[in-house]
Amino acid sequence: MTERVEIEQRGRYADELAVGQVYLHRPGRTLTEADNVLFTTLTMNPQALHLDHAYAAAQPFGRPLVNSMLTLSTLVGLAVGQTTQGTLVAQLGLGEIAFPKPVFHGDTLYGRSEVTAIRESSSRPGQRIVTFAMTGENQRGDVVVRAQRTCLMWTARAHAEAKAKAADAAGTGERA
Repeated sequence: MTERVEIEQRGRYADELAVGQVYLHRPGRTLTEADNVLFTTLTMNPQALHLDHAYAAAQPFGRPLVNSMLTLSTLVGLAVGQTTQGTLVAQLGLGEIAFPKPVFHGDTLYGRSEVTAIRESSSRPGQRIVTFAMTGENQRGDVVVRAQRTCLMWTARAHAEAKAKAADAAGTGERA
């Protein structure tokens, strides 16, 4: 009988990352009018450029714009599976955010993350601070969003030790 092997999908541990690595986030995500209206109303942003077709038609772009925070959130979301899923301790910040071109209903966002810096946490052994330069492009290859994302991430060994310690404390006896 074959031994059962369980595989949990995750991103990368900090010790699996290296400065200069580039992750292409595929598949992309097509942003619909429904996505835009839902996100915009959930976040209580009444900006007419996102919600009012008649108003937007009279503005320079001539049609509604996708909420830039939805664009940014989608870029981060596209990256999670490859980079930080299950390996993130905390997102420390987003900076240097820019939206060089607009996103419209029906545009598809594709992401890219480059590891630009890694350093040991001075206060949290077994964890490292990782910085990613993130770029989002539409289906035409136009850059529509840029951001710097800084994360506190586990190393593989420290995470395994922390999970084993938590399991022992909970009395489950499960191992990482």
